[in-house]
Amino acid sequence: MGRGGPFEGLATDEFVILNGRANWWPDTEKLSRDVTHSEHHSPSAPLMAAQMPMGAMAAERAFDATQIVTIEGAQPQAVLLRWVSDAQETAHFGRFGLIVEAGASVVLLESYEDRAGSECFADYLIEIFVKPGGRVERIAICDDNSATVSIASAEVHLEKGAAFCQTILTSGAKRQRIETQVSHPGGGATVRLDGLYLLSDRRHADITTVVTHAGADGVTDQLIKGVVRDQARGVFQGRIVVSPGADKTDARMGHHALILSDKAEVDAKPELEIYADDVVCAHGNTVGALDEEALFYAKARGIADTEARAMLTQAFLGEVVDRIVHDGAREVARAWVATQLGAAR
Repeated sequence: MGRGGPFEGLATDEFVILNGRANWWPDTEKLSRDVTHSEHHSPSAPLMAAQMPMGAMAAERAFDATQIVTIEGAQPQAVLLRWVSDAQETAHFGRFGLIVEAGASVVLLESYEDRAGSECFADYLIEIFVKPGGRVERIAICDDNSATVSIASAEVHLEKGAAFCQTILTSGAKRQRIETQVSHPGGGATVRLDGLYLLSDRRHADITTVVTHAGADGVTDQLIKGVVRDQARGVFQGRIVVSPGADKTDARMGHHALILSDKAEVDAKPELEIYADDVVCAHGNTVGALDEEALFYAKARGIADTEARAMLTQAFLGEVVDRIVHDGAREVARAWVATQLGAAR
């Protein structure tokens, strides 16, 4: 990964939080049109503090004022947000806010970068507010080291007609939790929550999501895939709640994982809580090994066993990567997967 992070060159506006402190913010006059930056020195508690206690702790202990970026206007924007750790045996806390005004659109290219390679504790919160007709595509790459305990919490508040798309890619950490909670109003709003985890050695990753549909005519589509090997452990906890009155909700969730060694582990808990009628909701969950028949045919064509396994694994994860809308981010994600698979051989 370059010094500019995995998404280097894909956006003009870059914001860096180093060891929990605002480290680099473009001068106001250098920001793209319709992108503004401000600080909030005495923000109230997060709206979802009760649901996400670690996010509440990040907000309470954040080292700096809350950094807020606001997107407005009809021209689509792309913003880099980099959470960088470059210190040894420390704890980092940070809070960031993104506001997308009515009809505005932004691609948030977010990275969690560990440069020290030593033990640390990182706890970050991002709060996203999307107004009517606004659109956010969030792509996050989490590259923590094997000694880090890392928590990344996101609370997302949508208004009617808004769209929120997310793809999380992680290689895990000593202990890692990536949590997203979405307040879904219905009213034509749409949510896509995707992710993949690629874990080896003794790494751990927990992807937790909760989407609460509060009104009628809302859509949620979720796809999570994972690959674990060695003594790694992957966790997926996904819950979609359809509240009373949220009729005509269309909510679908899928989690699928490959276990590539006897000592690796995957724990999955997909849940649907439905308190409304006239809904279309479904969830699926599979955990297994690589298809032996596909491996046989690949090797019969002269492909070495290691290469065949990597090829099939990359194809398995490719469905998640292909759903990324932003062309540049999709190519970065594809290259990241290939690099992770190569390092695990």
